[in-house]
Amino acid sequence: MNRRQVVAAITGLGLSGGSLWVAQNGLSGIQSRDTDQLPVRVETLGARGSSAGETRVPTPGTVTVVDLFATWCAPCDDQLKILDAIRPEYADVSFVSVTNERPSETLTRADISEWWNRNGGAWTVGLDPGSELLAAFGADGLPYIAIVDENGIVQFGHSGLADEKTLRDELDALV
Repeated sequence: MNRRQVVAAITGLGLSGGSLWVAQNGLSGIQSRDTDQLPVRVETLGARGSSAGETRVPTPGTVTVVDLFATWCAPCDDQLKILDAIRPEYADVSFVSVTNERPSETLTRADISEWWNRNGGAWTVGLDPGSELLAAFGADGLPYIAIVDENGIVQFGHSGLADEKTLRDELDALV
């Protein structure tokens, strides 16, 4: 390797490591919450547990767990597994996962649905290509979890991985 290739490789590793850290820990103070914009209508995809169409997020009149993710985000895969593990315990809670990725020739709706099915998703999955939900929740990293009470008030928001115990504690306080 010549000097330029070494520098490019090191820079690439730094960017990848930095992206992983941000995905796991978030960035503080990047956006402020604008929950007056909730609920947001999103397109839903046909995938396991989800029908093609649209829905409002959060689900009006229902405690809702909102998972903001991206298919490129490795910690988002882990967050999906955590949500899948706790979801059966909360039959009266709505679970909705939404990506702000924009379907295109390189990432189609079918690609997102395949990622969803491959990673164990089994509830409503939607698209927010305008990032309205990220802005409304003040999400400063992915994955981002919000828990909204039945009155539409955000009771919990977390950038990075949210563990099973934390999510159970937050949900148990609301249901």
